[in-house]
Amino acid sequence: MEPAEMTEEMKSWMERAFQMAQDALDNGEVPVGCLMVHNKQIVGQGRNEVNETKNATRHAEMVAIDQVLDWCKRNDKNSVQVFENTVLYVTVEPCIMCAAALRLLRIPLVVYGCCNERFGGCGSILNVAENLVPNTGTPFKCIPGYEAKKSVELLKTFYKQENPNAPKSKVRKKE
Repeated sequence: MEPAEMTEEMKSWMERAFQMAQDALDNGEVPVGCLMVHNKQIVGQGRNEVNETKNATRHAEMVAIDQVLDWCKRNDKNSVQVFENTVLYVTVEPCIMCAAALRLLRIPLVVYGCCNERFGGCGSILNVAENLVPNTGTPFKCIPGYEAKKSVELLKTFYKQENPNAPKSKVRKKE
């Protein structure tokens, strides 16, 4: 079931985020993709790059944030004003780290697919989106649940695969 607040335009942006998630999966990453949209224009997009870069902070949202900052520099825009008027579309609920960054950047709205039952920062584990820590960023609104099953299926596909970056098991197998 789709959230009632979803417009056709929002659905279209989410489909683009799903393309980014598929790209992440195709490149051996946890399949999360996102777009940052300002004035009906994509100013940043990202997919997980954690395995590729060997950097645990390179979540899709962080990659997109860096792109928005670059876009602001290239276009002589005030990044604070841009972020305050940017919507994040992401296939999985942002983790606590990413939700905190979004809050500090004053992103007003986050639209996401499935909940993140292990690390979710928009209510599944901790609700960073709401006013938990006074004077720390700005609370933001969330619209969860768009194509949640699709998000979960992408994640299941990834976790069923062998992770080539995982350390070799040190557990001895019984013969």
